[in-house]
Amino acid sequence: MKFERETTAGQNAFTAYGDGWVEVAGRRVNASLVVAGERLLEGWAAGGIGALTPAETATLLDWKPEIVLLGTGATFRFPDPAALAPLYRAGIGVEVMDTRAACRTYNILLAEGRRVVAALVM
Repeated sequence: MKFERETTAGQNAFTAYGDGWVEVAGRRVNASLVVAGERLLEGWAAGGIGALTPAETATLLDWKPEIVLLGTGATFRFPDPAALAPLYRAGIGVEVMDTRAACRTYNILLAEGRRVVAALVM
């Protein structure tokens, strides 16, 4: 079996996180955001997880992900299923988890070369 070191060099990876903030490639962000290997969007879903709309999740379709990790803050909270409908209809996998778990999972999938998007609600 051959082992190779996986790397995320030059891509947006989470380098730290805490209560109400994350750090992407060394840059601290305190607002809700969407992150992919080559893109970052701040100010997404500003109304919080309870107010997440289908229009907000539909914007993620432009990112062409194979999977979306939805980080719901310090605790797990499932959004209104209608809010995730655009992603489900497009055949995109969606995993809902607390933000810390979403950051860790995102980094692993990114290092594997997957088309992953982390959508984090602070």
